[in-house]
Amino acid sequence: MPQQKDIVKIAIQMPGAYPQLIQLDQKKPLSAVIKEVCDGWNLPGPENYALQYADGVRTYITESNRLDMKNGCILRLTKAPGRCADDLYKGIQSSDAGVRCDSLKELASVSTDVTFAQEFISRDGHLLLVKIVEDSKENNVIMTHTLTGFMELMDHGIVSWENLSSVFIKKIASFVNAKPTDASIQQVSLDILEGMVLSSHSLFLQVKQEVTMERLIAHLQVTNQQIQTKAMALLMALLQTAGDSDRQDMFAFLNKKNLRQYIYKNIIHSSGSVQDEMAHYLYVLQSVTLNHLEPRMRTPLDCYSQEQRDILHCLRQTAFETESENSLSHERRRSLCAKEFKKLGFSNNSNPGQDLVRTPPGLLALDTMYYFATRYPDAYSRFVLENSSREDKHECPFARSSIQLTLILCEILRIGEPPSETGSDYHPIFFSQDRLMEEVFCVCIQLLNKTWKEMRATQEDFDKVMQVVREQITRTLSSKPTSLELFKNKVNALNYSEILKLRQTERLHQEETLAPPVLELKERLKPELLELIRQQRLNRLCQGTMFRKISSRRRQDKLWYCRLSPNHKMLHYGDVEEDTENPPIETLQEKIPVADIKGLLTGKDCPHMKENKGKQNKEVLDLAFSITYDVEEYSLNFIAPSRTDFCLWTDGLSVLLGREMSSESMRSELEILLSMEIKLRLLDLENVPIPECAPVVPKPPSNYNFCYDFSQTEQ
Repeated sequence: MPQQKDIVKIAIQMPGAYPQLIQLDQKKPLSAVIKEVCDGWNLPGPENYALQYADGVRTYITESNRLDMKNGCILRLTKAPGRCADDLYKGIQSSDAGVRCDSLKELASVSTDVTFAQEFISRDGHLLLVKIVEDSKENNVIMTHTLTGFMELMDHGIVSWENLSSVFIKKIASFVNAKPTDASIQQVSLDILEGMVLSSHSLFLQVKQEVTMERLIAHLQVTNQQIQTKAMALLMALLQTAGDSDRQDMFAFLNKKNLRQYIYKNIIHSSGSVQDEMAHYLYVLQSVTLNHLEPRMRTPLDCYSQEQRDILHCLRQTAFETESENSLSHERRRSLCAKEFKKLGFSNNSNPGQDLVRTPPGLLALDTMYYFATRYPDAYSRFVLENSSREDKHECPFARSSIQLTLILCEILRIGEPPSETGSDYHPIFFSQDRLMEEVFCVCIQLLNKTWKEMRATQEDFDKVMQVVREQITRTLSSKPTSLELFKNKVNALNYSEILKLRQTERLHQEETLAPPVLELKERLKPELLELIRQQRLNRLCQGTMFRKISSRRRQDKLWYCRLSPNHKMLHYGDVEEDTENPPIETLQEKIPVADIKGLLTGKDCPHMKENKGKQNKEVLDLAFSITYDVEEYSLNFIAPSRTDFCLWTDGLSVLLGREMSSESMRSELEILLSMEIKLRLLDLENVPIPECAPVVPKPPSNYNFCYDFSQTEQ
């Protein structure tokens, strides 16, 4: 007799027949189960049938995935994947255009299932699709279904992209290069080309040769956001796969064609908001572009380079405009140069190049100083002369400040760091300027001089001033200014006194009163506030969250939703479409009883992180968590959309398991709630010192004659 844990209670449907409710024995072969179901409906040839989920993504049930079935699943009896593949293979070759269209439409739908894909590909069905594309005799609707089906089949990784013919690649490229045509064809064609580029270098070279950059830029100017996103995805794939020399050539061409201006006008300033996927590609473009500065940042100044020495002397001469220098003797001229380099703010005035040996920022600091001196000579001269003429030890050293400021900007803009697979933190200002680093430097070096004067700083305060300037820049950039002028206005408005106010406000928010009575009050308030947080976490789980599945091609396009039932007894989940905002609980076909959940795993302990060991970056690891259920044989794996969602879900699941919440978000919220509650309780004690110890309670009075007895009725 089978054990209870091997029995799954499910319903099986078939059009035109009464559903069957069966108790499926997981130890019994699937073929035997299907035979019993067919016998129940008097159907001959059970080998021609298969089971698949009736709701959501209609995945076929196989021996490898049958353990995913849970009590209450609704399945349907349908054609076996092999038979379905045969029928569609014949339908695609039909002489009737309507039959071909319907077959290809169904193929595009069922190809998402790997079992069907294997059957269809084993019959060389994918080559049939390739031939349809190469012949290019079909109408736009049929061609769209053909390309969609082909893309779904290739996504499973069963067939190598490198087996594709050059004729096919040229045909797909022609769809992209064509003048505005059917948007659906162009969208899926761009998707296919991205898959080719990411799969091998040889295909990258072919695609680069066939697809014109002008067309990709043209696709960025359309109003269709999907076309824009797919064009941007292909562009980023080309840039990231290219070698250094190819990448430099591509960037030179894109700059010549004003790519930045098109992105700024048609994407950042478009009527719709920038979607997550597009934000990621903008971040990648920003990162790859700024990393062109990395070689200069990593290269120290060469004291034997005449060109670099000339730039140093140009900085000196632009600032001081020394006349009749050539008429001076060698010693006199050398002494004058040393004196002027000292006024410029170099630490090593006899050999100023030594100040630029440190990397980073290396030669990049020299580039930014030279850009400021030549682009804004009046502002440069005013900065240097104003500080070199001061004798009260309050002069701001231009060169030393510039070198440190360049380093700070490199750190803030993350120059030298490879783009993250999930990053989306781009700066709109980047797309408003051709030379962002240099222009931001010019604004910030003048800001530094202003802040130096506001702080009445001396050389000993140099590090303090740089900390304030870093804070001014990061706070301003975090507000996402869309132009250099806006950045300049905001960063200058954020003066030293404003920074002090912000720091004071933040300090007051974080400050803890350490008086024992207050600490005791905190401890008494904690249980009530923790219960409040627990309820909030459970309510958030009931609301549910959309999760993404990151595929091997790094496209975050598979979505699923998970939520807790209102009675906190079931965890419902299932695949959903991109535009689904808050799916009803009835549409989520999968569920796990909370009572069956055995454990919560996070980070590298998760099964899906162990499977991809060595492939996951720290960002993804920090967002991964899993729950194990039944007898710890099965797990449901998550990758949270953000750190906040990770904290909410791990806390909520811990509450369901009867464990303590441990996330940093919970600790932060508890501190905020405690701080607010304490402040409210202590409002009446403002400016009243709280004693370390409770005051002594006085002895009771000898009599209570001073009390008025209200119980006596007045005469």
